[in-house]
Amino acid sequence: MGTFEFLLQGLVVAAQPMNLLYALIGVTLGTAVGVLPGIGPALTVALLLPVTYKLDPAGSLIMFAGIYYGGMYGGSTTSILLNTPGESASVVTALEGNKMARAGRGGPALATAAIGSFVAGLIATLGLAFIAPFVVKFALSFGPREYFALMVLAFVTVSAAFGDSTLRGLTALFVGLGLAIIGIDQQTGQARLSFGVPDLLDGIEVTTLAVAMFAIGETLYVACQGDRIPEKVEAVKGSVWMNAQDWARSWKPWLRGTVIGFPIGAMPAGGADIASFLSYSAEKQFSAHKDEFGKGAIEGVAGPEAANNASAAGTLVPLLSLGLPTTATAAIMLAGFQQYGLQPGPLLFATNPQLVWGLIASLLIANFMLLVLNLPLIGLWVKLLTIPKPWLYAGILLFATLGTIGANPSVFELGMLLVFGLLGFVMRLFGYPIAPVVVGLILGPMAEQQLRRALAISQGDVTVLFMSPIAAVLFGLAFLAVIVPLILRARGKGEVLSQFAANED
Repeated sequence: MGTFEFLLQGLVVAAQPMNLLYALIGVTLGTAVGVLPGIGPALTVALLLPVTYKLDPAGSLIMFAGIYYGGMYGGSTTSILLNTPGESASVVTALEGNKMARAGRGGPALATAAIGSFVAGLIATLGLAFIAPFVVKFALSFGPREYFALMVLAFVTVSAAFGDSTLRGLTALFVGLGLAIIGIDQQTGQARLSFGVPDLLDGIEVTTLAVAMFAIGETLYVACQGDRIPEKVEAVKGSVWMNAQDWARSWKPWLRGTVIGFPIGAMPAGGADIASFLSYSAEKQFSAHKDEFGKGAIEGVAGPEAANNASAAGTLVPLLSLGLPTTATAAIMLAGFQQYGLQPGPLLFATNPQLVWGLIASLLIANFMLLVLNLPLIGLWVKLLTIPKPWLYAGILLFATLGTIGANPSVFELGMLLVFGLLGFVMRLFGYPIAPVVVGLILGPMAEQQLRRALAISQGDVTVLFMSPIAAVLFGLAFLAVIVPLILRARGKGEVLSQFAANED
């Protein structure tokens, strides 16, 4: 069957009433957490991992994907109305969007962000549906050494792409790899680093680590910040809808943002932040209203928001076809697959096509849901900004604890939740990224298994690892994954962040 037939079958799965409900819950939660500053899709998916442990795998993964898309949508609201980017990808939206809100044009800014996200998400999801099968066909030729090279690429990618320091990223990665070797050796059956504790023989639970690092650690970090000066929320004045001139100035940036965002999101060293920065730079070059940039140019909202959402679909290409996470949310979604005994990659398309294509098709439905939810209910999302942070984070702490107890009712597991939560807090305090720890724990055992298989086949000859053309290319990409983000950040972010700082002054 071709892609169209698989996509139609996926639509049948996604259109089932329960899956539609899961998608609606996901996009609603995603939009809400995107609106709330400091709470991202990764934290929300991590919190839901233990809660969805016994639910239907397809429905849970559809909900996780809806949260991811919804978070990308909702992030524009806080950037435009509050001038507080919830994550690095929303910095550009805050640049021009907040200036529009202060000038009484917050409605058109929110509208172009929502419609641009819809257009980009729709096109990029179709791109995902047509590109992923080709990547899968390529990946089916992989052997142990190619898979090990792919794991190395994944490790280097998350270390280089997350945070501002590659060294700190690698340090966080090795923390995760150290945790990954705890438990019984898969080949020899010997206990490793269990220290005589029976609960450690099965290894560290990915769910416990993810919830602790993202939820508990973030809550403690916010608590230690103390009271801050409350930010002023700009009121949405006038009509929410765009006029003819706004449409004329927005549709090209939407398309350009999609073209920029999708491939960068699919790149191992890509990400929404790089895509949005490059989109902003492109719009500044192509715009016929260059003098408005820095004062509230609608192109500076339309392009980056489209790139932001397109990159989310692009991120799912390596995740679904290769099992390669390139963002924090993708890493947590990978843990979600594994808690159901599923491993994203080429074999998943063959063994469980209904789940994969149902997930892809659900993204098309989620885009329509998000468009309906975002514009008419903007007043509701703005009210979420008034929730006191102590209440919000206390609820997160309670939910994380109850979720962990529900998934694994053990005093030892609660102790691990606290220990890893404190570890996440310390890492957050000193600027170490969290995602590499989770990725190291998830992919570490697989990388070890593939390396030992490759060495067994080659009778211990390490040089054989580099003899395969595919493996050599993947190792080369791993090297570039360290260099490229440094260059792109230096060229793309430097100008934008300096302008952001100037606007703040």
